Amino acid sequence: MTRTTDSLIPKLQEYVAANATAPDEILLDLADETEKLFPDDNFMQIAPEQGAFMTLLVQISGARRIVEIGSFTGYSALCMARGLPAGGSLLACDISEEWTSVAQRYWKRAGLEDTITLKLGPALDTLRALPLEPQFDLAFIDAEKEDYVDYWEELVPRIRPGGLLLADNTLHHGQVVDPEENATNVQGIRAFNIRVHEDDRVEHVLIPIGDGVNLARKK
Repeated sequence: MTRTTDSLIPKLQEYVAANATAPDEILLDLADETEKLFPDDNFMQIAPEQGAFMTLLVQISGARRIVEIGSFTGYSALCMARGLPAGGSLLACDISEEWTSVAQRYWKRAGLEDTITLKLGPALDTLRALPLEPQFDLAFIDAEKEDYVDYWEELVPRIRPGGLLLADNTLHHGQVVDPEENATNVQGIRAFNIRVHEDDRVEHVLIPIGDGVNLARKK
């Protein structure tokens, strides 16, 4: 996650943010509290324009069942859940009780406590415990980068035909094109982007919003 779109110079970032649907008081308060409580981890929160994009994407796609891998303090889940129709649901997977305790307060404040179900524990274990059949309309991946390929392999069979998969941080601050950058996270993102590009089960596009979103549609 990142709270700005990395590819934009500051003036363009301000322009984009000013001309997108603005975050409401709940989202603003969540962003502010996250920054105060977790100043060293605040970069993991998505940008407001990415949140607006994800809300619209849920609405446009007609998604009813969503799964999120990596929720942090709940901003992205809140944005996606707001795009769901009545009766829709979102399964949020995370390993941190500390982070998600903040998320749950804001989900409740937004009236989404019955829409979002939190599952604490390793996301791969959570996914592998689910039936191996199409059951989700949309998946959002934003957890350990070195595990992205593993998340992908578990998620694709569980997404319905025509459903969407989004993965965050797929430009990794531009480091994906730096031949001298070989950190584990960067290598994980490179491997993931290659896997998606070569996967004939989907069609996809890499979008330079936030820190890069790889958006795929299952055929």
